[in-house]
Parts: sequence; structure tokens; C-alpha cells
Amino acid sequence: MHALKNELFTGLAQLVEHWSPKPGVGSSSLSTRANLKKMSNFKNYVSESYEELKNHVTWPTWAEGQKLMVIVAVFSILFSLAIWGVDEVFSAAVKQYFNWVKS
Repeated sequence: MHALKNELFTGLAQLVEHWSPKPGVGSSSLSTRANLKKMSNFKNYVSESYEELKNHVTWPTWAEGQKLMVIVAVFSILFSLAIWGVDEVFSAAVKQYFNWVKS
């Protein structure tokens, strides 16, 4: 609840500062504090994300990564060939349809 109240107050202060005749002049620098807090939150997020990736993620071994890469490459090639085949069939069907309508 306190965070929501802080966020609303900071947003209101930024709005008032923005609409004042001379934005940034004589402000209470709440927007500056809000930006610093946001930056601190971002740094905290990046730090925690790095820790999560470093200590809590199970990474595959090099050999397992290579094996998985080969599997992905093979399925990508097969899938692209399947899409190409369907495209060729539909192209031939459309071409046949227009030849039939034309005559």
C-alpha cells in the first residue's frame, strides 16, 4: 500500500511539475528522486537476474548443447522443406484454377 501511495504521489508531483509555467524550475525534485528510485530498482533487477542465472539455472554441458543444436537445425530444415512443399502445392493449385477460369 505504501508503494502505491508513493507511486501516486510521485506521479502527481511529476504531472504538476510538467504543467507548471516553468517546468523544472523551483520543483521539489520529486521527479529526480523518482528517477533515481527507478534506476535503483532497475539495477536491483539486473543484479538479481544475474544471480539467478549464475546460481539457480542448470546449464547444459557443451556436448549436450551441440547435440541439441543439431536437433534444432535438422527440425528447422525439415519444417522449412514442409512449408516449401505446401507453398508449391498451393501455387500449382492457384495457377491451375486461374488457367481453368481463363479458358
